Amino acid sequence: MAAIHPPHPSITAKPPPSSSAAAVALPPHFAFSITSTSHKRHRLHISNVLSDSTTTTGATTATIHPPPFVSRYAPDQPRKGADLLVEALEREGVTDVFAYPGGASMEIHQALTRSNTIRNVLPRHEQGGVFAAEGYARASGLPGVCIATSGPGATNLVSGLADALLDSVPMVAITGQVPRRMIGTDAFQETPIVEVTRSITKHNYLVLDVEDIPRIVREAFYLASSGRPGPVLIDVPKDIQQQLVVPKWDEPMRLPGYLSRMPKPQYDGHLEQIVRLVGEAKRPVLYVGGGCLNSDDELRRFVELTGIPVASTLMGLGAYPASSDLSLHLLGMHGTVYANYAVDKSDLLLAFGVRFDDRVTGKLEAFASRAKIVHIDIDPAEIGKNKQPHVSICGDIKVALQGLNKLLEEKNSLDFSNWRKELDEQKVKFPLSFKTFGEAIPPQYAIHVLDELTGGNAIISTGVGQHQMWAAQFYKYNKPRQWLTSGGLGAMGFGLPAAIGAAVARPDAVVVDIDGDGSFMMNVQELATIRVENLPVKILLLNNQHLGMVVQWEDRFYKANRAHTYLGNPSKESEIFPNMLKFAEACDIPAARVTRKADLRAAIKKMLDTPGPYLLDVIVPHQEHVLPMIPAGGGFSDVITEGDGRMKY
Repeated sequence: MAAIHPPHPSITAKPPPSSSAAAVALPPHFAFSITSTSHKRHRLHISNVLSDSTTTTGATTATIHPPPFVSRYAPDQPRKGADLLVEALEREGVTDVFAYPGGASMEIHQALTRSNTIRNVLPRHEQGGVFAAEGYARASGLPGVCIATSGPGATNLVSGLADALLDSVPMVAITGQVPRRMIGTDAFQETPIVEVTRSITKHNYLVLDVEDIPRIVREAFYLASSGRPGPVLIDVPKDIQQQLVVPKWDEPMRLPGYLSRMPKPQYDGHLEQIVRLVGEAKRPVLYVGGGCLNSDDELRRFVELTGIPVASTLMGLGAYPASSDLSLHLLGMHGTVYANYAVDKSDLLLAFGVRFDDRVTGKLEAFASRAKIVHIDIDPAEIGKNKQPHVSICGDIKVALQGLNKLLEEKNSLDFSNWRKELDEQKVKFPLSFKTFGEAIPPQYAIHVLDELTGGNAIISTGVGQHQMWAAQFYKYNKPRQWLTSGGLGAMGFGLPAAIGAAVARPDAVVVDIDGDGSFMMNVQELATIRVENLPVKILLLNNQHLGMVVQWEDRFYKANRAHTYLGNPSKESEIFPNMLKFAEACDIPAARVTRKADLRAAIKKMLDTPGPYLLDVIVPHQEHVLPMIPAGGGFSDVITEGDGRMKY
């Protein structure tokens, strides 16, 4: 993945004083780029690539002094550790958290009530809170913050932390813990959450000294946002929260190992080599992932200069406009035939901000087997992990693209018209399509209508399954951070709380959760949060009464033997069960059900036109299959383009 530019007002271009024994000498120059990704939080954004005096990256190097933070406390006034923690969050520019209280975290919640700037959006389950924090981060680019109590509260964050790590989402999770003297005694609601989450976080902390809180929070936000973004957990014992302290806000970060491993933009002729390979290629393809979401301007300029067609991973949707003629749309297992064809026939694969995931590559030795591979990624662990590149750069894709574009602007124009014509023929021959059976509503058509009625401008969240893939295929994402989905982990129940986070981060946007009945039920309690917070989240529920993706695999590979994938009531199969409209009614949310294709457009329009939240229960046939499909472990030659659950295999 490529870098997010983390906001961090405490870092300047000057290193910390060498006289401090605990100080870490930061590199003498940071590349600064001033941006604003939120209507609320206007903070300094620092590039994650450290530069030195001999390297030119195209970024402006400067020291920017943010306005001074005004504390509620006098400088020498003691305050509880919990108040210190909340003020540390305020100093990081946090305005929204998703926190569910409990015995070990109630001091933090008491402190939150004393904050004039931080709003708590109360989830109804800790998993709802962590997924909402993820949705916030994915929609805004800023770290999401969630808070839970010890024991079961902390363990309920696990799926969200794992999801954020796999999808490179910046997030800070704070958990209460039993008092220090009770750690390791199997106390009530004690779990060793640092140990539990060690392998599913970018870093985590157990706070053992109240005076460390300012430094730890500063480090946590820096770690979450810099390099390859990810989740950081801070575990705070209750006695630390209660202890009185006079804070030291100028303590430097202690990250010598991490900072020493930060990539430097010293590419030693690699950019020139890439430009030469582009000039020599006849059938080049861009393979673009989530690492490019913060480099969409540079990516569009690169495509404009080269005319190279763009295939996107699930995480990369929106990094390059889907409406462009050069877009090949989704790549991989359920990607378009023409995107997979392009990679299969390519002689040069430009892999930017990607990790060669198995759902993209399928059979590794058959993936782009004719191509020279260029891989650019911020994470050195991804270079050569699954597919060995011919040329690789470990660094920020934004900086690399800026350098490539500068070189390309000095070259003669490139001509790949014959290659694009070949791909256009594939687009005509194998378009994304679906069939209609009487008055039944094809789920793909529902998403197509939503795309039309929103002008392709909505923020879309999803659960996991067939509806997720159809949302990736049939909604056209033209901007980054429109598409919020659980990619690497595939966590059902993600869509509804992620939509909450997006609605909090982007109150100006239309937010639609395209969900399936299975995923929706996993966090249905968050309807209460949506109502209480009056968030204008629209829910387009594609209800087929089954675990659709598992059913599809049962149809294809298990002779349609149903193994606990029917979610309705077996004794009343003719009825829709459960009645999703009753869930909405219980939470005072307007809702409707539509069963006929002729009524769908008007129903979706009413959903979008109704102020506030709305649930539309769209009944769809369970026999539909997501196509195209390349079976797991297969290659392009194994692609399936026909059939559904109405056939036998």
